[in-house]
Amino acid sequence: MAQKLQYDRWLFSATIGLALFGVVMVYSASAVIAQQENHNQFFYVIKQAVWTSIGFVTMFVAMRFDYQNLNSRWVVYGALLVTIVLLVAVFGFRPINGARRWIRYGSLSLQPSEIAKITLVIFLARFLERRASDEDSFFRTFVPCMLVIGLLAGLVIKEPDLGTALMLAIAGVTICFAAGVRPRHVFYASVPALLYVGKMMIFTPFRMRRLASFIDPWSDAQGAGYQTVQSLIAVGSGGMHGLGYAQGRQKLLYLPFAHSDFIFAVIGEELGLVGAAIVVLVFGIFLWRGVRTALRAPDRFGMLLGLGIVVGIVAQALLNISVVLAIVPNKGIPLPFISYGGSSLVPTLGSVGILLNISQYAALGKRAPEDGEYEDDWEEMPRARKRRMPRQRATAAARARYG
Repeated sequence: MAQKLQYDRWLFSATIGLALFGVVMVYSASAVIAQQENHNQFFYVIKQAVWTSIGFVTMFVAMRFDYQNLNSRWVVYGALLVTIVLLVAVFGFRPINGARRWIRYGSLSLQPSEIAKITLVIFLARFLERRASDEDSFFRTFVPCMLVIGLLAGLVIKEPDLGTALMLAIAGVTICFAAGVRPRHVFYASVPALLYVGKMMIFTPFRMRRLASFIDPWSDAQGAGYQTVQSLIAVGSGGMHGLGYAQGRQKLLYLPFAHSDFIFAVIGEELGLVGAAIVVLVFGIFLWRGVRTALRAPDRFGMLLGLGIVVGIVAQALLNISVVLAIVPNKGIPLPFISYGGSSLVPTLGSVGILLNISQYAALGKRAPEDGEYEDDWEEMPRARKRRMPRQRATAAARARYG
């Protein structure tokens, strides 16, 4: 029956473990630069610990917040409108490292593109749930989805932040596929999108330099390829078992952004192949349990919402690791849960809280229903869920769940 169960302990443990491990590694990767910049080797790790604590509180609140309350027109379209306004507002602030990605107020900063990730997932989950019998319609279903994905991704690209825009596209397309959108419709949209990305790569000077340095970073080891070269040196120096925690050398002002975008290189240098593989394994556990939670969700909205959250986080982790290992061109994108920065960490932990809330309503397993069990599902629901799920939808969800 549709009862509130315990959260997925594997998923919970993987998330907590990665976040706490991130605090430990941020200290190792940032101590030297923090001492040089702020005369306090604990400057960055203290801030990371504070943001991690805030993120945990956000996650626990989201775990207790019924995810069906997000399946509301006012919540979805209100969040979408606020996100668009914030993405436009970043252009009113001065650029940092050549990009306008943050809204700053004193010492506080907000990165709207991180909020756009969860906003897009919630919108698509609700919209495609409402199109449950009309997924193959090009104009009624596919075009509205692509317009929203294109709008959010386009604003992020203008910052410029091609990496995050790519994450939005991957999460959005994955949800569309899971909902039953025709693959040929996605192909129609992917051709102009790929052409546009190719244009940006070729005709934007700094992106062209990144592409050239990706092909042969050693040809300009002191220029465009410097960060990639230093990252590869760090990973290669770690060997099988690493140099030991806090014993890495590339973080000693050789490797730029060692505590943020390139923290996986520090992990590889200090903990070796074994430590790096364990991190990848934990992300694999997160993927397994997250997809399992999504597929066992009691309704279509929960399934699409959970799948979008999992794919967005794991795809970003794979992209970050690929950048560090020079498998793909350099992109400024953090490693989820581990890289320094609250703008990414807090929304990510909040989205995991939603995923854990979905896991509490996941089915125990398929079995034959007993007489009157479909109706009992609806009767035993919390009052807040009854308002969001009429008896007919609850019965349909039960039939789908029990098979």
